[in-house]
Amino acid sequence: MQPSLPFSSDVSRRMADARPFIKWAGGKGRLIEQYKPFLPVDYDCYHEPFLGGGALFFHLAPQLAAQGRKAFLSDLNPELVNVYRCVKEQVEPLIEQLAQHQEQHQKTYYYTVRSQLETTPVRRAARFIYLNKTCFNGLYRENSKGLFNVPIGRYKNPKICAPELLRSASAALQVADISERPFDAVTEHATSDRDFVYFDPPYHPLSDTSNFTGYSRYQFGEQQQRELKTVIEALSDRNVKVLASNSDCPFIRDLYQGFKVETISAARSINSKASKRGKITEVLLINQ
Repeated sequence: MQPSLPFSSDVSRRMADARPFIKWAGGKGRLIEQYKPFLPVDYDCYHEPFLGGGALFFHLAPQLAAQGRKAFLSDLNPELVNVYRCVKEQVEPLIEQLAQHQEQHQKTYYYTVRSQLETTPVRRAARFIYLNKTCFNGLYRENSKGLFNVPIGRYKNPKICAPELLRSASAALQVADISERPFDAVTEHATSDRDFVYFDPPYHPLSDTSNFTGYSRYQFGEQQQRELKTVIEALSDRNVKVLASNSDCPFIRDLYQGFKVETISAARSINSKASKRGKITEVLLINQ
């Protein structure tokens, strides 16, 4: 295990307040209490290959820092990875850019920003967060060319710039290595029982109209779910501790026969019709 990192008391306090700073389909912020009984205690490195909103990481960050553990966070989405890197390394310039977006936000401005591609990392990150906070339902969706294409949401006063939230997230991210890579690359880094991997992939759809696999140019269908299961089996052969979340459906339950399966209660929050949002069940897949 690595020696404890020299975090100041101020940084430690900020870490304790860290939580997701972007909206993300399937975010786990409200499910952490249900996850706690299934989280391993004894490990050195935490890995999260589908980063998304990072709720579980932010929950674990104070503990990781206090015990000298390291986190390895990754995602295939280069814009999302850039956001996390900027929050970690350039949070004050990012806050300045977001404050400008906050001042200028209105419908015409939204579509102008959506149509433009920024070049510097900080401006790209600010654009991403701005669109995330002001688009319809907080939905992240790309067309086949990788261009964000969600219409503006109906918010009276969206909180685009949240300085303290971003500073807290930045403090937590100091324990993390952040990279752009596919989920199966985790097998190159998680090699023993001292590693803990949490997978939060795009969920297998419960129906043809609840497709969570098409929000970006990178599709995640049945074949990718099977590839993920193969990765989990490879990690299990090395005694790596694995926790994975997914939709509660026959396909997933059949796919993970032989694994411990726990059912938890969640809320469906991404749907164009409010009447179709509500309580559903999800599964946690545990290999130990």
